[in-house]
Amino acid sequence: MDRVPEASGAGDRVAQVSDALGAVRQRLDAACRAAGREPSEVTLLPVTKFFPESDARILYELGCREFGESREQEATAKIGEFRARNPDPAVRWHMIGHLQRNKARAIAQWAYAIHSVDSERLVGALGKAATAAVEAGERTEPLRVLLQVSLDGDPQRGGAVVGDLESLAAQVRSAPHLEFRGLMAVPPIEADPDAAFEELYNIHARLCLEHPDATELSAGMTNDLEHAVRHGSTCVRVGTALLGARPITSK
Repeated sequence: MDRVPEASGAGDRVAQVSDALGAVRQRLDAACRAAGREPSEVTLLPVTKFFPESDARILYELGCREFGESREQEATAKIGEFRARNPDPAVRWHMIGHLQRNKARAIAQWAYAIHSVDSERLVGALGKAATAAVEAGERTEPLRVLLQVSLDGDPQRGGAVVGDLESLAAQVRSAPHLEFRGLMAVPPIEADPDAAFEELYNIHARLCLEHPDATELSAGMTNDLEHAVRHGSTCVRVGTALLGARPITSK
């Protein structure tokens, strides 16, 4: 049984998050069973962006070991606070949001993986940053990279067009401290999620013919995780269903 963390004055929040996590785990289990997959095939990645470090600690005590963040400044401060309280090396932090190249060095200090790589210039910056982090003793493992795919070809929404994926993958693989792990995508606004995730599955399957180790497919969030699991997602990124509406506004 998961141990509920003890926190003075935080009992309501602990109960709220515990109930929400249980409900999401049930949804994910049911989605996997319906798709003929084992629940162990799909990672639940709690998205803690915009939420305080105390929520990450609650999720940790409830059994979570991987967390998603999207803003470097917020994440760096939060992760520093978390690690000061709990230096458990099993905890993995994922960068899931758009990343500016000038933030690459900071990200390389704490990210286990980054899900939103979509340009040659960003790959280059991350390669240099990961090398510097290894040389400075700030990390001992490669930085895992997932390429973000644009399913509608709109560069304003982030993601590389399908035709650029192979060259980006080759660039990642050539960097000594980067490791190409797969793809990520967000369905276009108002798109049919089944159609979008089926397209993503097919893109991923073709890419894996040349890169058989790139098996990760980061797809699905609170409102569409069942559709994503049906079409091969290996990681669902869930924030709202776990922690509720954003407590602060994005800057």
